[in-house]
Amino acid sequence: MLASGAENTIIREIMEKVVVTGGAGFIGSHLAEELASQDYHVIILDDLSTGRQENIDRLLSHNNVEFIRGSITDLMFLRQVFQDVSYVFHLAALSRVQRSIADPLTTNDINVKGTLNVMLAAKENGVKRVIYSSSSAIYGESSVLPQSETLPPNPVSPYALTKLVGEFYCSIFNQIYNLSTISLRYFNVFGSGQDPLSPYANVIPLFIDRITQELPPIIFGDGEQSRDFVYVDDVVRANILAINKGVDGVYNIGSGISTTINELAKAILTNVQKELKPIYEKPRSGDPRHTLADISKASQLGYKPGYNLEEGLKASIPIYLSETNRNRN
Repeated sequence: MLASGAENTIIREIMEKVVVTGGAGFIGSHLAEELASQDYHVIILDDLSTGRQENIDRLLSHNNVEFIRGSITDLMFLRQVFQDVSYVFHLAALSRVQRSIADPLTTNDINVKGTLNVMLAAKENGVKRVIYSSSSAIYGESSVLPQSETLPPNPVSPYALTKLVGEFYCSIFNQIYNLSTISLRYFNVFGSGQDPLSPYANVIPLFIDRITQELPPIIFGDGEQSRDFVYVDDVVRANILAINKGVDGVYNIGSGISTTINELAKAILTNVQKELKPIYEKPRSGDPRHTLADISKASQLGYKPGYNLEEGLKASIPIYLSETNRNRN
């Protein structure tokens, strides 16, 4: 009978290896956890510039999860990490529109050069498929709602432009080098693990953080701008579905439901049983007025959202609160 250590070694060798770039980030850590539960050997790759060690600490006790610290801007490094890897989930990026406006050069270096490096290393190592995390920011200011994948791109920020370039690289490597790729355009993803203390935090953790301090939420603009909020578990499921489906191209991943920022603030206040009036400040540049996903094409993947905004808030707010308290203490 084999010793447990030898058994673990054999198990790791026969599991399919997958890499999650940006795996210590918000979405990446959720995805890594789900992949590990499905018996993949998961390599979490992150340089921890924006990802957080605490997002993955609980995963590293698993025999089928390993963490490698490094940057997607290092091609030689990626060539080594991608050896014998079946699938690459490419989430690593400098995200957030406002950050890209403040620093377009670094955003381009990581999001464009880094993505090209991922594609090259995947091609050279015979990776079966690259699942690329794109963004609804590509649509920019669109008067057509809901937004379908057939709409012409209209990026209005450096971040949006870099995500579009990444999609083109996916398409080119598919056509020229026969590398199987798929691009998932996320809308406004929310859930536990988002850092409310970051200067570029998303609106939901920012609202929750302020409200729990008895501070009113800050809304940029009149609050009638709307977003398609999609729960992180749905985004993770879309990535898993994208592994084996024999389809390439671009797919919207959202909820298919529009919510104004005023409605969002009211929903969070109701959930935590607070009565605070929002503060309104001037709109931020680069933010589109409305986003709403047409998710009919994603049904080709078997994708259907399992959460609406209210259900997602009920599931995530208690975790947000405990994480925020822990970070402050």
